[in-house]
Amino acid sequence: MIYRLIFFMTLFFGFIPSQAQVQSGAFNVLLKTMLSESIPTISIEELEQKDLSEIVLLDAREKVEYNVSHIQNARWVGYDDFNLNRVKGIDKSKEIVIYCSIGVRSEKIGEKLKAAGYSNVKNLYGSIFEWVNEGNAVYDNLGNKTSRVHAYNKKWGIWLNKGDKVY
Repeated sequence: MIYRLIFFMTLFFGFIPSQAQVQSGAFNVLLKTMLSESIPTISIEELEQKDLSEIVLLDAREKVEYNVSHIQNARWVGYDDFNLNRVKGIDKSKEIVIYCSIGVRSEKIGEKLKAAGYSNVKNLYGSIFEWVNEGNAVYDNLGNKTSRVHAYNKKWGIWLNKGDKVY
């Protein structure tokens, strides 16, 4: 039912223009309805232009999801049991890009970071699903490149179009 609604919204209304977009129109509509954009977003393309050694990447998924795969050099911070101690030592003015599966959980953690005084926090638009959909590499908990991606569950996994889905 939700997929039909998204399809018709895309077909008849298009989607709200924003600097951050994903390749799939239906996925973009879903993100526009689910994200409040309380935290500025950064697109995959914008992130790819950056020197990843100059920013802090934070993964706001559960540990089991992170262990299956994550963006290289990302630091796990979790979601359900998130604690500010996990970001201890990060300069509050340093650029931080946070992601999860599609961007909802990372936006919530970004709000907590902002409230704690971190001033340069961005949410990766489309998060790890779009990162992989655009052909970027992910790594397992041993640091090995992998095609496996935790797809959260079958409902949300439909938005992951590349890689080997793990549930």
